[in-house]
Amino acid sequence: MPSLPRRLGTSGAVLALAASGLLFGTASPASAATSCLGPGCNGLNPANTVCANDARTIDTTWSGVELRYSPTCRAAWARRVGGINGATDTIWAENSKGRTYSVDIPSNASGTYYTAMVDDKDLWSRACDNLGDDGGYNCTAKY
Repeated sequence: MPSLPRRLGTSGAVLALAASGLLFGTASPASAATSCLGPGCNGLNPANTVCANDARTIDTTWSGVELRYSPTCRAAWARRVGGINGATDTIWAENSKGRTYSVDIPSNASGTYYTAMVDDKDLWSRACDNLGDDGGYNCTAKY
């Protein structure tokens, strides 16, 4: 029968392996990101997918709304850093099939805001904002 220190040492090693995920094959947060393509990306959060890894800004409006696009996922979304002074704003991404996802940005907000993704596979997409309470809007070029 093994001695008490040896049993404790073995138990400690098993616990350490379990905690590190090596024993049970637990995925790390980086590898837990999902993959999608085109229509399968509709409504997904780009930060929770591999789409954010190769995303690039295609166009930016004068108010700072960006059209972000992932060539790997063939999906797009709208993004803006911060809000507009004195007005609540809404940004959205839309595609040529009529799919739209939006997010509201509080007045004078800080931080980065972005929408869920829209399918861009063999379609066009664009990013827009409503410029507050005046009812007007502006959009990026279609991509």
